[in-house]
Order: sequence, then C-alpha cells, then structure tokens
Amino acid sequence: MAQEHSFATPGPAALGAFAVAVFGFGAVFLGQVTVNGLPLLAAWLIGGCLIQVVAAVMELKDHNLTSGNVFLYFAGFFMLAAALSTIAKFLMIVNNMKPDSTVEGWLWVAGAGFLVGLTPNYAKSNLFLFLIVLMADVALILIALLDLGVIGAAYKPVVGYLLFACGILSIYLIAAISTNTFYGKAVFPLPPPLIK
Repeated sequence: MAQEHSFATPGPAALGAFAVAVFGFGAVFLGQVTVNGLPLLAAWLIGGCLIQVVAAVMELKDHNLTSGNVFLYFAGFFMLAAALSTIAKFLMIVNNMKPDSTVEGWLWVAGAGFLVGLTPNYAKSNLFLFLIVLMADVALILIALLDLGVIGAAYKPVVGYLLFACGILSIYLIAAISTNTFYGKAVFPLPPPLIK
C-alpha cells in the first residue's frame, strides 16, 4: 500500500519477521522440527513480535490502516501468542501431557477471519503481496481445521509448503522494496496491483 511515511517504511523489517515466522512454522508442519526445537522457535517468534509491533505503530501513525492493523495482529497472535502456545505445548509434552489444540482451532477461526476480512485491501498493492496474504489466509484456515480435528494430518504438508511460499515471496519483496527505494528505480521488478 503506497503511503507517505514520516520515517522510512518499516515494511521490509515486518516482512522479514513474517518470513522468519512462516519458515519456522512451515518446518514444524513438514515434520522437520522436533519437540526440543519448540522453545527455540518460540524465542524467534518473540523477536519477530517486537519488530511487528514497531512496524505496526509506524504504519498506524502514518494512517496506513491495513498494514498497521495486520502487523499488530501478527505481532499479538501469529508471534507472541504462538510463542507462548509453543512454550506451553513443549512443557506439556516433556511432562507427559498431551496438548489439546481444539481451543486453538477456535481461536484460529477468528484469526483467519480477521486476515480474510482484510485481504481485499491488498488487491490495491502489488500482486506478490496480495498472493502472500491469500496464501496465509488458506494456511490459517487449514491450521484452524487441523486443530479442530475437521481435517487430518495429511494437510500438514500443504500448510508447510504454503507457509514456505509466503516466506519466499516475502524475501523477494524485502529485496525489491528496499533496493528499489534505495536506488530510486525498479531494480527488482514488482507486478502491478490487481486493482488500481
């Protein structure tokens, strides 16, 4: 979303924190992370939360309603709440308790609904950013359905690969936004928005 900023845009940093999170979650959903890796994932998510909060405040200060609210949502739920949940699950597992993620399924229904509700706003951004949000929508809906037990573990790889795709596109956007801004020209091409 093109907005005038009183500071430089925090978009690349926020996308970087998002990329870190989705790569971590993607690895979990693809079975690449053991229980002993969960506290480390939580630590990185808390770091991402700090970046997202700063980015959200800057965007909201500059009246960017969509990005500011999405960054704030991701800071609170995708980063901080997920970090605390990851720590809780780790502690339960190492103490021979089985976590019941049903409640998280219901919470992710609301979280997915939030992001889906803001997705049309990203149609005015470049196509890559719109695709990131759209893939995140699908991933969050699938996570909610997995936690609720509506769909089975066969969908975990779909979630993992969707999250990796979000991360890869985010990394490209980080390079494009920062490099194109720095040089004042399109060094890395960006597709136009779906809606002008």
